[in-house]
Amino acid sequence: MASSSLLRRLANEFGLATLAKSSRDVYLLLLTRFMRMFAYGSSTLILALYFATLNYSDTQIGLFMALTLVGDVAISLALTVVADTLGRRRIMILGALLMTFSGVVFAMASSYWILLLAAVVGVISPSGNEIGPFRAIEESTIAHLSEAETRSDVFAWYVVVGTLGTAGGSLASGWVTQALQATGWSETASFRLVFWVYAAIGLVKAVLSLGLSPACEAEPPTVHKEELELDAQGSEQRPMLGDDDNDDDEQDPPPKATPSPLSARKKNRLAITTLSPASRKTLLKLCALFAVDSLASGMVPGSLIAFFVNRKFAVPIGKLGTVISATAFVSSIGNVLASSIAKRIGLIKTMVFTHLPSAIFLALFPLPNSLGLSIALLVARSSLAAMDQAPRSAFLSAVVLPEERTAVMGIVNTVKTLSQSAGPLLTGTLAGGGHFWVAFVVAGALKASYDVGMLTMFVNTKLETGSDGKKDDVGERSEAGGDARRG
Repeated sequence: MASSSLLRRLANEFGLATLAKSSRDVYLLLLTRFMRMFAYGSSTLILALYFATLNYSDTQIGLFMALTLVGDVAISLALTVVADTLGRRRIMILGALLMTFSGVVFAMASSYWILLLAAVVGVISPSGNEIGPFRAIEESTIAHLSEAETRSDVFAWYVVVGTLGTAGGSLASGWVTQALQATGWSETASFRLVFWVYAAIGLVKAVLSLGLSPACEAEPPTVHKEELELDAQGSEQRPMLGDDDNDDDEQDPPPKATPSPLSARKKNRLAITTLSPASRKTLLKLCALFAVDSLASGMVPGSLIAFFVNRKFAVPIGKLGTVISATAFVSSIGNVLASSIAKRIGLIKTMVFTHLPSAIFLALFPLPNSLGLSIALLVARSSLAAMDQAPRSAFLSAVVLPEERTAVMGIVNTVKTLSQSAGPLLTGTLAGGGHFWVAFVVAGALKASYDVGMLTMFVNTKLETGSDGKKDDVGERSEAGGDARRG
């Protein structure tokens, strides 16, 4: 009896109960996310090494990664702003086919500019993190399919399956390429096999996306009667909402939903959402902060971290894959705990108090001359670095109106990718000049600045949550989860 009660409490604490009640669409989204991140992890480990075997310089490698991310900005923005109009499922299938296209070209070509074109038009991740339109559309869909009270649980597992996929991809890529090279394959040939697998995963992902139901698609925007009255008066005082369906009193029938006067304009603008003033103000602040954090991330993507460790310590590719895989695995463990922590101290504090120590570890990473100590710093950094992802997604989905989510998340991801694109070029230039280590110190300092900014600007943000319609302070409680101590 006691053990059964404990298991139920643990299931609730770590979001397993929420996951068990989720729809088939959520499971499919989690599966396709795992497969995509497996592909990203496998290619990221070898990407810089692949270009080195093709005799391209550090500066050219950095430039390639920078231009890839710039190209991704245009593709991602174009696809995310039309996703709700043309259909989220269609865009996800198109993105998967673009993955296949990139994989095939990378497996066959050696020309720098052809590879760059394939990376820009298609989907190749220099960092092992999300690129392309997938994350913005999937997060908007998950927010649409889940309840506000449990949304942070689903987002936490969305991040977890991604990091587990990255870990599996890095591990498999490292040992498979090392085994092939041991049997006589050249480095280039073994790396190209990884890209063939990448292309195949894109095809499988496209097929799985066909199984998503129409429930994943965006609903026509509606506003309640009182919101229409506020709009008519030109009011800028609309609340920053989680879900509209949580605002009504249980005993009273909900006000009749009326099509928004903005609906027609939104359709004519291919779903480029006309943001409310409150959402626009919040978005500007977040974009400024995310730009700083993303620039830092761009300076030290997974492929360049692997390249740095390989160059400094001459680590065999199989062992290197194990190291990178281990960092992703411990990152997934941290993400399991993120939702539980957020329910107690709030989303913003969870984001900052876990991310700030990881920034310090990142700045210290290049200093040791011991491989063991360097790996320890890398693992310590990874155990905390991604714990802000699920709370950040839950926070972002709560501070804008439901019909704004896809476009807003697309804008945020575009800003982050654009800022990130400058990072590899800076690091490539530093590495070419013999100052590779400086990139890690600068990146750590930038990330620490981002954390201080988030805490200063948003710790006292009030949001509406749950069915009681009361506002919570995200610095004290999770707006997506309510008070974890209730009941």
